[in-house]
Amino acid sequence: MSSSPAPDALLGPADVRELAAALGVRPTKQRGQNFVIDANTVRRIVRTAEVRPDDVVVEVGPGLGSLTLALLEAAEHVTAVEIDDVLAAALPATVAARMPERAGRFALVHSDAMHVAELPGPAPTALVANLPYNVAVPVLLHMLDTFPSIERTLVMVQSEVADRLAAGPGSKVYGVPSVKANWYAEVKRAGAIGRNVFWPAPNVDSGLVALTRRAEPVRTTASKAEVFAVVDAAFAQRRKTLRAALAGWAGSAAAAEAALVAAGVSPQARGEALTVEEFARIAENKRAAAAEPVDHKEPRPQ
Repeated sequence: MSSSPAPDALLGPADVRELAAALGVRPTKQRGQNFVIDANTVRRIVRTAEVRPDDVVVEVGPGLGSLTLALLEAAEHVTAVEIDDVLAAALPATVAARMPERAGRFALVHSDAMHVAELPGPAPTALVANLPYNVAVPVLLHMLDTFPSIERTLVMVQSEVADRLAAGPGSKVYGVPSVKANWYAEVKRAGAIGRNVFWPAPNVDSGLVALTRRAEPVRTTASKAEVFAVVDAAFAQRRKTLRAALAGWAGSAAAAEAALVAAGVSPQARGEALTVEEFARIAENKRAAAAEPVDHKEPRPQ
């Protein structure tokens, strides 16, 4: 059994700045980079994520490695996905220097997370990440879709995004991210993170979101793509009734109404009131909606 990491193995504020200076790295807004400089915060994230000793964790956007090292303290294996050339090149050396006894449990994938289709080693059981704010939702949905073995997820995102992901029907911030995340998992807010634990300090607050994979998928004969098409259409014009908002999707307002009625949803309802299961029922009934009444007139006698 390997020995435990040294108490000072995690990165503190001085370590982060020294590493960044040595690499010539300045966090960029373009990639939504804000490096965590507080060891207590990353350990809290790992605890909140309920990382177990047998977990295979995938981390997106590891940056200089603050959270990576904390995850390696707790998990069986960690695979980090990093798009930045300089950061990707440096991270294995940081792990080897600060946690040599755990280096064999670490793997790096130098890629854009949105394009990752497979990971080395055993299938991931958990996703834990400080997601770049500008791509947080699409990256989260892509990872959940691509790796069904991910049972538990904890992501740090902009506070507003955390609210949207965890919102339920009827909430003012319930929308596309809420419904799509709920397609895969049960979602809840799992805490707030202060600005002073980052370098540079962002001008927005951060929040933690916990997602637990659904024990059973949403029961529907419609495909995920078909359901998501309804969701996108419903919220593209969220102030409109579903009869009007789904007219383009269904082919006409009348066809939209037929699909809604068949699904047991009021045509006067709005998207923000519907569960993911109701969106799925609407998608199932599009075929019925497309079959608009045809006027079969008797042929005139010749």
